[in-house]
Amino acid sequence: MHHLILGAGPAGVLAAETIRKHKPQDAITIVGDEREAPYSRMAIPYLLMGNVAESGTWLRKGQDHYQTLGIKLVQARAKSVDTEQRTVALDTGEPLGFDTLLIATGSQPMRPPIQGLDLPGVHPCWTLEDARKIMLLAVKGARVLQMGAGFIGCIIMESLVARGVHLSVVEMGDRMVPRMMGPTAGGMIRDWCEKKGVEVFTGTRVEAIDAGTPLSVRLSTGKRVSADLVISATGVKPAIGFLENSGITCLQGVLTDEYMQTNVAGVYAAGDCAEAFDKISGKTIVSAIQPNAAEQARVAALNMAGQSAVLRGVTQINVLDTLGLISTSFGDWQGVPGGEHVELTDRQAGRHLSLQFKDDVMVGCNSIGWTEHVGVLRGLVEGQVRLGAWKDALVKDPTRLVEAYIASAQAQNLWQGAADARRRFA
Repeated sequence: MHHLILGAGPAGVLAAETIRKHKPQDAITIVGDEREAPYSRMAIPYLLMGNVAESGTWLRKGQDHYQTLGIKLVQARAKSVDTEQRTVALDTGEPLGFDTLLIATGSQPMRPPIQGLDLPGVHPCWTLEDARKIMLLAVKGARVLQMGAGFIGCIIMESLVARGVHLSVVEMGDRMVPRMMGPTAGGMIRDWCEKKGVEVFTGTRVEAIDAGTPLSVRLSTGKRVSADLVISATGVKPAIGFLENSGITCLQGVLTDEYMQTNVAGVYAAGDCAEAFDKISGKTIVSAIQPNAAEQARVAALNMAGQSAVLRGVTQINVLDTLGLISTSFGDWQGVPGGEHVELTDRQAGRHLSLQFKDDVMVGCNSIGWTEHVGVLRGLVEGQVRLGAWKDALVKDPTRLVEAYIASAQAQNLWQGAADARRRFA
């Protein structure tokens, strides 16, 4: 059999290795559209900081890793998929046939309709090639303007601050990290960044970038900001345009079932381009984080190899370090209709906690500065632990999270997980 994998990121590589483990004689091909060895985008900020060399971003060490495993790497971009003929057309002109296919093409940066986005000195921060261009310009003392203060934007921001630039951040939303944090939490992150010397504009758009040395960036407020470098970090979307007219069902991402299989037999999807079932919200979602990508890839690969594996669910899990301020967002952090919520904020101490409930289950939360409770927060949301009377206790005093988790988990024979949490956070 020939197993074809589109995408050379973490999901694609893990899937190929999993298939090889169970099918030592089958042919496996990974198609990646960059000239680099397979690498992790999440390592790019560490490259920008100078903490790792380019080789430190590689997913696997050793030039012969894939050759040793009998995994063929092809540098090309998929143009279309013919599910009836079981072939993929590549931009190199050579079609590839397959018996099973994994779509693991990940995400691609969104391109806002802004005049001047193609000027020299304006770059996204998504690929190793982008990182090389940014490092040439983001030298100590350089004026850098970043568009976007979402999850990815905040990670990039951290690396830019480490390089010693004068940084301005422009965010269209009314707060930083608007898809992860509520108004109070997002506002606290902004205050923290400004104390660290970052100029932050929220509720503001970049309307145009004018050529010159330096570049002149016009904001929707009428203000102009001079910049030696402009970085576009305005979000990403699943890289699935090549699937048009393929017959593979796509909503926001490639729609999959519990086996990570699409509506076409033998065709699977995993990672940032896949839309899978979220057990907390009861809906399908694209959850673009690496732990979910890895588990989806494992499940898809086992099924491609003739095993039987089921994805137990996808949850929204985000932990963010913004210049030393730790924030979290789990599950349905905005709450659900008819639900209850409680908030506790201590701005002076830099701590905020927002808990969302449906009946006696905590369905989502935000936190800032509560680092000792990260595991417990995730356990309560992801485990859908029934709190019983402890729900009312948490509404009165949200700080009693560990007690509530241990007592409720023990009552539901989930003691081991709660005991582990207690040891980690004692």
